[in-house]
Amino acid sequence: MKSFIVAIILACIHVSATHAQSDILIEHATGRTDAAAGNAPAFMRAILVKPAAKTDTAVLFFRGIPGYAKIRSPADKQRNLIPLMRVTEQALLQEGIALVVMDCPTDQWGEYGGISATNCLDDYRSSPQHADDVRGIMTKLTREHGITNIYLLGHSMGTLSSRWLAKHLGKEIAGSIHSAAVNVPNIKGHYRSARDIPYDAIEAPMLHIHNEADACRGTPYAIVKDYARKNLVTVRGGTPEGNPCGAGHLHSHQGREEVVAKAIIAWIKTRKIAEVVGE
Repeated sequence: MKSFIVAIILACIHVSATHAQSDILIEHATGRTDAAAGNAPAFMRAILVKPAAKTDTAVLFFRGIPGYAKIRSPADKQRNLIPLMRVTEQALLQEGIALVVMDCPTDQWGEYGGISATNCLDDYRSSPQHADDVRGIMTKLTREHGITNIYLLGHSMGTLSSRWLAKHLGKEIAGSIHSAAVNVPNIKGHYRSARDIPYDAIEAPMLHIHNEADACRGTPYAIVKDYARKNLVTVRGGTPEGNPCGAGHLHSHQGREEVVAKAIIAWIKTRKIAEVVGE
């Protein structure tokens, strides 16, 4: 009986180790100072979530509203992941792919928790400076963690970053994924730069994912369908609740999180595109 209990304990330890993960703060000094913080040094930060086995592949995630994650420690990861990304995180780790939760640099932080962003907007996200800041994180991932195969994943407002970075980073990345892309400016003029993204000049492969019934004003399906062409995963169905632009609606693939995560991983691993998921 004793040996049986020991065997069960060892088995549990093995299972835990197999699915163990390590969350690590990645910090890059931008070389700038933040006037709003008394001219303190400005940093670009991210949280690396590593699978149990060594990997050379990572997905860099850029969140939606307000866009800045305000990362100070690895403990800030959970509040920056919507349900879609919590499911995607576990799916990526199971497939041996790391997740990196990205932030805006500290000199681009604004108010957190409102219905609109107050900083880290179009002028910054579309700029080469944004690419340089992200490149600093990418360099640390490569030098310190052996990650050389890097994908970008933006959701909603985060697709301003994922699309412009795909342009500025060229073949430094393996590809980019754009979920529920924002394309219509709001009443404050935010997201206006989306209309200027030069898709034909983006060198690395792209994947677009969008629910055909997305009810958020700034993210109509028809616009994405027009420019994405054959690189589009159309999501059907789901569970619409609350704010049409929020984390609990078709905009964020509620009720279709698993099929969306599987479509992302399939594309990363095989470049195969599931034209429609969720039927």
